[in-house]
Amino acid sequence: MTSYRSTIRRAALAPAALCAALVLGGCAGQSGGSAGHTAHDSASPAAAASSAAASSAGSAHNAADVSFARDMIPHHRQAVEMADLAVTRASSAEVRKLASEIRKAQDPEIRTLSGWLTAWGEQVPARGAGHHSGHTMPGMMGEGDMSALENSSGPAFDTAFLKLMTAHHEGAVAMAGTEVAEGAHRGAKKLARSVISSQTAEISRMRSSARG
Repeated sequence: MTSYRSTIRRAALAPAALCAALVLGGCAGQSGGSAGHTAHDSASPAAAASSAAASSAGSAHNAADVSFARDMIPHHRQAVEMADLAVTRASSAEVRKLASEIRKAQDPEIRTLSGWLTAWGEQVPARGAGHHSGHTMPGMMGEGDMSALENSSGPAFDTAFLKLMTAHHEGAVAMAGTEVAEGAHRGAKKLARSVISSQTAEISRMRSSARG
């Protein structure tokens, strides 16, 4: 009789023990899965950023990309220098506004282009390199043009600025077009397209202001 009751108790306890084991196992599995998921999620932003950086740094580039960066840096520097003159010399509010926008756009682009050259193991042009005299980039001003702009003010400055900056922008657009056609670096080609879009729009504004 005792043996019979013991057998019944063991039979009754077995499903309960099995259930407990399954519950504990399920919880452990769920906990492990949750921990793994949490670890994965917390690592995802850093992993994504690292992957993006590696992709950008490893983006293929060629000689056209290097030439574009090397030439556009002094080209942009001269545009920024011209824009700086407008702060104290321009009489037109539109010219001052345009000059401010040019500086705001081209200063960061200079830093970006410089960063690419450094990453590619190339030398960043020193300040003054290709500047004014002896330049080969389209649209760059010579010493005479720059001196004339520096020595003018008021409406005469506005007229000279619009004329010279229009030619300067046209040169930048041509350089950017070459990069789009011949470059390989994704970032450089994207920047070149941005230069074409933004500076073509500014050329239209300057021509309109010059006529007005």
